[in-house]
Amino acid sequence: MQLYLAMVGGMVPLTPRRGAQVAALFSIACIGLAVTGCSSSPTTTSSKHSGDVDVFSAGSLDTLMTKTVGPAFHKATGYTLVDTSAGSGTLAADIKNKIDVADIFVSASPADDTILEGASNGDWVKWYADFATSPEVLGYYPKSKFAHDLQTMPWYKVITMPGFRLGRTNPSQDPGGVLAEEALKETAAAQHLPALDKLATETSDEYAEDPEEADIQSGQLDASFMYEADANSQGSPFVKLTGVNLAGDYTITIVKNAPHLAAAEAFIKFLLGPTGQAEMKNDQFGIVSPAKVIGTGVPSGLTTLLKS
Repeated sequence: MQLYLAMVGGMVPLTPRRGAQVAALFSIACIGLAVTGCSSSPTTTSSKHSGDVDVFSAGSLDTLMTKTVGPAFHKATGYTLVDTSAGSGTLAADIKNKIDVADIFVSASPADDTILEGASNGDWVKWYADFATSPEVLGYYPKSKFAHDLQTMPWYKVITMPGFRLGRTNPSQDPGGVLAEEALKETAAAQHLPALDKLATETSDEYAEDPEEADIQSGQLDASFMYEADANSQGSPFVKLTGVNLAGDYTITIVKNAPHLAAAEAFIKFLLGPTGQAEMKNDQFGIVSPAKVIGTGVPSGLTTLLKS
């Protein structure tokens, strides 16, 4: 009687970001007479998968994706989330211009999905689903010399004080920047404050999303416009933009020719399922349930999850 080791190899698919990976699955079979420690019952096959899913997500989702959803998704399915976070407009342009390849596009505004719709735009997106919202707020550095003023005075008066360092994203690249510009212009008109109109047109206070968040954390900025959920996820105190009612409208879709279609569908099921929604609720996202679909062509595996 002798024990033999049987090896079954499996190759993980190539991705544009990670190159080749190889994973091996091992099983041990007992041959011959029964021996101690061997069982005659069939071997149970694991339901876990392997491989990546490449997600392009709005920069305000970076912490959510990398710190909570990504690890939980991997634990539940075996797939690995590879997240690229930036302004939704920038990510849409990268997809459209074939600068990079994505399985899933998660935007903070439906307007950025339209950049990828239609034959003239490459037909990269035929449908998308609204799944969450978050109000635009003013996050601030807790040790800023203006922190008390922000807590006790109207936000629109504080940001025009001498020496106040304000940040916002570029409206041509990020939906949050569009909302910041709208908040400034609407409040300028309502409060008769021309200084806010000037802030809305300046470019010196425009930052890319990740550097902007880092500068709030380090105190390089006194405050910046952001989504409430983003402020919660990064632990930034914030004040509401009284007088305006603006919010990010988050959408999700599978990009045409997604290299990892099965993993992409699994990710959407997870994000819009109980665990993913619980993580979003922890950051105070407003949940759209069921997620509402705009367009046609939703994969059959997702039709019961999404509402047309």
